[in-house]
Amino acid sequence: MKPEQVINQDPEIHGGIPVFTGTRVPVQVLIDHLKAGESLDYFLEGFPSVSREQAVAFLELALAQTIR
Repeated sequence: MKPEQVINQDPEIHGGIPVFTGTRVPVQVLIDHLKAGESLDYFLEGFPSVSREQAVAFLELALAQTIR
């Protein structure tokens, strides 16, 4: 997936914090769930507007940025 298909920043949505494209779900919510030891499936159950592909692509993008 292209980054713009994964993450969107729009000042009209949550003041411009990064959200999953096509949703109002902040990417930080996924990070918080994972930090708390919750599974990706648990996150996706709670936020059905986020696709599995988007969540995995976000994690891959975050990892790629980290290990550059």
